[in-house]
Amino acid sequence: MEKSSTKITEPPADESDGLSVKRWLAAYIAYLLALVIPATVMLSRMGVSWREFFADPRGATSAAGPALKLLIFAIYISLACTFFPIPTGWIVSILATRQVGLSDSLIITTLLVASVGAFASMVANLHDFHLFTLVLRHKGVARVRGTKFYDRAARWFSRRPFALLVIFNILPIPIDVIRMLAATYRYPLRPFAAANFIGRWIRYAVIASVTFVMGDQGWLIAAALLAVAIILAGIKVGGKLFTRRSV
Repeated sequence: MEKSSTKITEPPADESDGLSVKRWLAAYIAYLLALVIPATVMLSRMGVSWREFFADPRGATSAAGPALKLLIFAIYISLACTFFPIPTGWIVSILATRQVGLSDSLIITTLLVASVGAFASMVANLHDFHLFTLVLRHKGVARVRGTKFYDRAARWFSRRPFALLVIFNILPIPIDVIRMLAATYRYPLRPFAAANFIGRWIRYAVIASVTFVMGDQGWLIAAALLAVAIILAGIKVGGKLFTRRSV
């Protein structure tokens, strides 16, 4: 397999990275409005305001249909990023319970939760990517690309970038450093989005299916399984990252 021997250079503090952050922010806001507006209409038809919803989410949506629950789920997950680090596992688990009642079918419930959640997470991670890129346009921050640690990390990332992004999106890691590395490395947006969707789909499908079968305690089992995966992946990945690269 061919190994990259090109020296990673420091990016200029301008928009030569090819991304338009302003365009993305406009699209991201439009996307959120496309979720919030119909959710607001559905809540108003139930006689519930957003203030009442935030005061008692479960009570306010207890009589809501699957569409409203999925809209609120998508809004929440779409906001969950490094710059707004809110947890996601709990809401994935709750939405998959029989009490919420998205469906009586394990397969349909898993497909709904995993697909909606994965798409929303993909949007949130793309938001991260653009914000990281914006930060990296400052020369002071961009100097990190001239360090030995970054050079080693970038060479490690370049070997299997897509696979690493998928794996790190499956694992419930609070701060996803691989996402930061992808932005610093200027990994293309399309494969970045695809890897994020696939990884999060697998992660949410595991949580949703286990929770549906086991009930509320199923989340603990899913978390334990993913925790083991984190430990095993951390040992393998950490060893490759910090071991001196062979010439």
